[in-house]
Amino acid sequence: MIDHLVKALHVRGELRLTVRVRPSAKRTCIKRLGEDGVLRVDVAAQPEGNRANTELVRYLAEAFGIPRTNIDFISGGTSRTKTVRLRMV
Repeated sequence: MIDHLVKALHVRGELRLTVRVRPSAKRTCIKRLGEDGVLRVDVAAQPEGNRANTELVRYLAEAFGIPRTNIDFISGGTSRTKTVRLRMV
């Protein structure tokens, strides 16, 4: 589903994504990439204590094959809609 995003990250070296998070889901998974370009992700963690953000970073790092330290929140750290930056280096 996100293969083209993974390829874009590897070609460009950096990718900015708008992510819409649904915390407290049964499991962490990508639901869909909307026509508006927003990646919708269910997160199996509570939104308290930054647990949902930590789980989102863990999952995105695994899905894109990059270290967790290469993922930054550009905006929306406390919101359900976030902008994240993924870097190869």
